[in-house]
Amino acid sequence: MSKLNSGDKAPDFKGTNQNGDMVSLSDYKGKKLVIYFYPKDLTPGCTNQACNLRDNYEGLKQKGFEILGVSADDEARHQKFIDKYDLPFSLLADTNHEVIKAFDVWGPKKFMGKEYEGINRTTFVISEEGKIEHKIDKVKTKDHTEQILNLFA
Repeated sequence: MSKLNSGDKAPDFKGTNQNGDMVSLSDYKGKKLVIYFYPKDLTPGCTNQACNLRDNYEGLKQKGFEILGVSADDEARHQKFIDKYDLPFSLLADTNHEVIKAFDVWGPKKFMGKEYEGINRTTFVISEEGKIEHKIDKVKTKDHTEQILNLFA
């Protein structure tokens, strides 16, 4: 679980998206950014989460939110995920785990009785000034947009 909390300055990240374009926190200055960390492209939970955000993307944009997904998958796998599910937002390819570690979402996980290291599914809402407004540790993949919007209700 990330040690970052509401009120903290968001880590100044930089990385490439599915097109190989450089993306950084400063690109979102003046906008509210939903940056969500997820384990792996094209897996059931991650697909549910991405498709929920896709299906509600226009409504989120109208409320002033930008969306950025982050996983350790490479650019080609991200592009495949975007193409298959028609995702309208960028996915950051953090193959070296720099952004994942900066946001402190890498750590111990359990699945089917086995423990291993991986990305803990976490979402941060970052303010127009670059501060963390909200953090969601217990992400509901099928209702993620509702979770985000309820933070501002």
